[in-house]
Amino acid sequence: MNRSRSRTRTLARTDFPRLFAAVAAVACFIAVQAAHAHGIWFAQRATQLALLYGIGADDLDSVKRQSMVESIAGYDADYKPIPTKLRVAGPLLLVDSESQPTVVTAVLFNGIWSKTPEGEWIKKGRDEVPNATTAEKNYKYAVRIVGSLSAPIPPLPNQTLQIIPVGQIPQVMGQPLKVRVLFQGKPAAKARVMWDWLNDPDGKPVKTAADGTVTIKVRNQGLNVITAIFDGPSNEPAKADKMEHLATLSFVLPHAPE
Repeated sequence: MNRSRSRTRTLARTDFPRLFAAVAAVACFIAVQAAHAHGIWFAQRATQLALLYGIGADDLDSVKRQSMVESIAGYDADYKPIPTKLRVAGPLLLVDSESQPTVVTAVLFNGIWSKTPEGEWIKKGRDEVPNATTAEKNYKYAVRIVGSLSAPIPPLPNQTLQIIPVGQIPQVMGQPLKVRVLFQGKPAAKARVMWDWLNDPDGKPVKTAADGTVTIKVRNQGLNVITAIFDGPSNEPAKADKMEHLATLSFVLPHAPE
């Protein structure tokens, strides 16, 4: 028998469990990281507007998180409030309003998370995890453009972090779109912007300039979900080192006539 082949087979049998464990650990780490980075956005479900929670293709249980939604609002073409609420319909949170809104917004408080030295995120503050490498308080915001805009979108109530289109939104994918990120109504420099939250959630973000602006390309001839992430100071320093704000701006480009 060829001893070289025998040693190779022995090593393969010995190393495979360790390799499998290492791959599993990396996969678990990525999954935990992804879970921590979830956001909210609006999308059509069977012709009705729904508030969704997740990241990429992970459209998770939003109904289970309804109690975490701190506000839901609708606005007309003049950005005057329209009575708006969420309604549970099976596995979805649907948006109900008294009249057709031009813009809809939401805020979700995702709690305080701490990262252990082993790299695991757990939903507890630094006061409960004193050896945490970092602790964050997480807020999620969402703005959906539903109708035609007759005027630029202003800073909207409760949207501590907000993405605003600068100028007209192109109607063809691939064209440039300039957006401005606002934090507490003022331009947010170095906010991290991702141009396609649903189809490329692991894409490299681009940072906003000093005036809060960045130019990206419209990714999809359909639903577009642009995301911005910005770290602000903690309002509970004993529990969290910072506040992570994640905002989405969603809109739909029409497809060609059938």
